[in-house]
Amino acid sequence: MLTELRFRVTVNTDNRLMSDVSVTSEMAALVDTFGYGWADLQWFAVNAMKSSFIGFDERLALINDVIKPGYAALLA
Repeated sequence: MLTELRFRVTVNTDNRLMSDVSVTSEMAALVDTFGYGWADLQWFAVNAMKSSFIGFDERLALINDVIKPGYAALLA
C-alpha cells in the first residue's frame, strides 16, 4: 500500500551480521512474497539513495550513473 501511495519506501537490513541477511536476500524475499519486479526493486534502490546521508551531487551521480544504468541493463 505504501508503494502504491508513492511513499519513499526503502529496503534495508536490520543488523545483518546477527540476522544473516543482505539487501539481496531482503529484495528476494520481497519478490517472493509480493511479486515485485525489477522496476519495483529499482524504485526501492533509487529511494534508498535519495534518503542516504551523502551530498546531493553524489547521490544524483550514483542514481544516474550506477543505479539506473544497472537496472536498465536488467530491464532491456
